[in-house]
Amino acid sequence: MLVPAVAVLAAANVVNNRVAPRLGPVTSAAATGALVLLARRSGLSWAEMGFERRRRGAVIGGALATAVAAAYAGGLATSRTRALLLDDRALALSRARLLEEILVQVPIGTVLLEEVAFRGVLPAALGRAYGPVAAVAGSSALFGLWHILPSLDMADANPALGRLTAGESPGRATETAPPGEAGTSGGRGVPAAAVVVGSVISTGVVGVFFQELRWHGGLLAPSLTHLATNSLGYVAARVARRVSRAKEGKAAQAKAQAVVTTWNASA
Repeated sequence: MLVPAVAVLAAANVVNNRVAPRLGPVTSAAATGALVLLARRSGLSWAEMGFERRRRGAVIGGALATAVAAAYAGGLATSRTRALLLDDRALALSRARLLEEILVQVPIGTVLLEEVAFRGVLPAALGRAYGPVAAVAGSSALFGLWHILPSLDMADANPALGRLTAGESPGRATETAPPGEAGTSGGRGVPAAAVVVGSVISTGVVGVFFQELRWHGGLLAPSLTHLATNSLGYVAARVARRVSRAKEGKAAQAKAQAVVTTWNASA
C-alpha cells in the first residue's frame, strides 16, 4: 500500500500548494480518508495507526501547546526574534481570511492530513514491512520532502526565517541579488535551493520528534502540538507587526523630541 499512499500524498501536495490552496480542507479530508481506507484494507489496525491513548495524548499535547504559546510570547520580546515571526502569508490576510486559516485551513487542511499520514498510516505500514527504525526514518524523510513546495515561497514571505532555514544569520542583509534573478528567492540574495534543503532537513527532524510524541500519546499528542505551532504562528505574526510598529513610532517620537530639545538649547 506504500506506493498508492505516496501517490495520494503527492497529488494532495500539488493541489494544496499550487492548484487550489483554498480548497485545502476538502482535498486534505479526501486524501486522509483515502489513506485510512488503504491502510485498513491492507490490514492495519486503528491502534497501529495511532488512534489510541487519547487521554494521555491530550495531556502531552496540551502541555506542549502551552509551551509553544510561551515560546511565541518570548519571541515577541526582542526585535531579532520578532523578525522571525513577521510572515507575509499571515500579514497579508484580511481578518476573515486569518480566522479561516486558524480555524479551518490549519486544522483540516494541514494538521489532519499530515498527522494521519506521516505519524499514522505511513509509519504503521513501514513498521510492519521493515521495522520500527524504518518507520521513523522513512516517515520523517517523507515529511521533510512534503515541505518542498511550501518552502519555495518562504524567503519572500518571511525573509528572516528563510535566511535562518538556509543556514544564514536572520539579521544579515542579503540584498545582493537583483529581483527575479534565477536561483534566488525573490531577489533577497538567499539561494532558493538552500531554503528548500534547510526546510526539508528541519521538518524531517521535527518529524522524528512528532513520531516520538505519537508513540507516547497516540496521534492526538503531535496533532495538538502541530495545531498550536501553525495556528498560533498566524496570531504571533499579527502581534509582532503591531509591536514593531508601536516601537518604531515611539523611536520616531523620541528622535523628534531630541531634535526639538537640541534646537531649543541652541536657540
